[in-house]
Order: sequence, then C-alpha cells, then structure tokens
Amino acid sequence: MKISEIANALGLKTVYFCNDYEIEHGYVGDLLSIVMRSAQQNSIWLTVQSHVNIIAVASLTGIKAIVLCEDLEFPDETIQKAKEENINLFVSKENSYITAGRIYELGIKW
Repeated sequence: MKISEIANALGLKTVYFCNDYEIEHGYVGDLLSIVMRSAQQNSIWLTVQSHVNIIAVASLTGIKAIVLCEDLEFPDETIQKAKEENINLFVSKENSYITAGRIYELGIKW
C-alpha cells in the first residue's frame, strides 16, 4: 500500500512528503536500538520520539515513513534531516496503539 493511501485513510497530518513509497510493514517502538534491530525495510514507523536521531535510524533500516503519535511536533532539525534523507514525516493525533491498529486494519502487517 502506498504511503499516501495510509496517510489519507488515517487522516495523518503531513509534515514532509518526498516519495509515495510502497509500504510493506509496520513497526511501533521508541527505543532506537530496538527499532534498528527489529524494523524491516519499507516500513512505516510509529513513535513518540522526535529528535533528529530517528532519521538516522530510519535511513539505516530502510524505513520509509515516520509517524509521530499523540499530536506531538517534529523539531525543525528533524524535518531538515528528513528532507536530506528522503524520509516521509507524518503526525497522528492518536496514540501509537490506536494508530497501529488502524494501519493493521488496512492490511499492513509486521
């Protein structure tokens, strides 16, 4: 499923959109070392972490989009780095649990 389809279905706020990648997996996590170990390529990642290091993790693992949950905001430094690394950024008003469930219902599995 394309990132744009997921974002539209969930009503996500677009912070930065660079490419309409095909998403094959989802991942939920806030501990960066665990995300680096466990997330798969072509994933959408749900987190409450917003600092610039999340972009490095996404780039290393092949994550294509990050959703910041609980209506939090990305700092400017993170947005700038996402632009450099071609990582899509979105915000969900819902918590990670609800957002993950809705993505799962769309057919995106871990």
